[in-house]
Amino acid sequence: MDRVQSATPQHPAGPRGGDRTASATGGSGPDGGPGSRRAAAQRQQMRQDLATAAMDLFASQGYEETTVDQIAAAAGVARRTFFRYFRSKEEAIFPDHDDTLIRVADLLASAEPEEHPLDVVCRGIKEVLRMYASTPGVSVARYQLIRQVPALREREIAVVARYERLFTRYLLGRFDTGEPIPTGWQIGGEDDSMLAEVSAAAVVAAHNHVLRRWLRAGGRGDVEAQLDHSFEVIRRTFWAASAPGARRRGSLVAPGASGTFGEAVAESALSASPGGEVLITVARTDAPLDVVVDSIRAALSGARDS
Repeated sequence: MDRVQSATPQHPAGPRGGDRTASATGGSGPDGGPGSRRAAAQRQQMRQDLATAAMDLFASQGYEETTVDQIAAAAGVARRTFFRYFRSKEEAIFPDHDDTLIRVADLLASAEPEEHPLDVVCRGIKEVLRMYASTPGVSVARYQLIRQVPALREREIAVVARYERLFTRYLLGRFDTGEPIPTGWQIGGEDDSMLAEVSAAAVVAAHNHVLRRWLRAGGRGDVEAQLDHSFEVIRRTFWAASAPGARRRGSLVAPGASGTFGEAVAESALSASPGGEVLITVARTDAPLDVVVDSIRAALSGARDS
């Protein structure tokens, strides 16, 4: 496997020889100035060119058979230029995640304190979805390749874990900030850290479920609408309103909310009594989230009636 180890980010250097690098022309300019934006755009274009060359070669001759030298040659640069942007050829499959992770972190940091933290996290993961949806053909081809190459699956798992850690830290920070909480919401106590981790994992899992289903369909359909639907399922399941006057430990409760589902959630596993019986239900891994939740709710209802 072609790989170099580097402890520093991959930034393009200036042009050397005949390499087609992403150096800016006309001066770098101040941060955020025309020169800086032009340089950033050229760096991004180079990363995309290398990633496209890698994907084309992987598709035509196989992942294991493709070398970094071949990828660089196909993109019109030297081997050393490739390693200014990626540490290994598998990194070239995921060229956008570093920038997207920064963008999501900025979104979390700039969120209004009055906005529900789960809504902020949902907005953050939607940025990741949009990254895939912006190039459906590339995303579908990448998905098909990743399914065939274990090393790429492992890399994808590591990438997904970065988003989940980011969301968990954000949610824990909202609980620990000590500032006034959003109007109309109450925070529980010792279960807050558990709720933060479970909610972050649920949002990422919902994104992955919707994304895989969309990719298996060839990148067709309104994937954002599908993700929004999954968010509603998560809200009802983990952060739903309890019955009027009730306060579920470890969750955010909207006073005044009512309805059959809200009353049922008040009796959920998060507030179950220690003496409750164990319920096991089975669902297909490719079933929509709302169908899974409905099956669990139906099983609970049947257990109470028996």
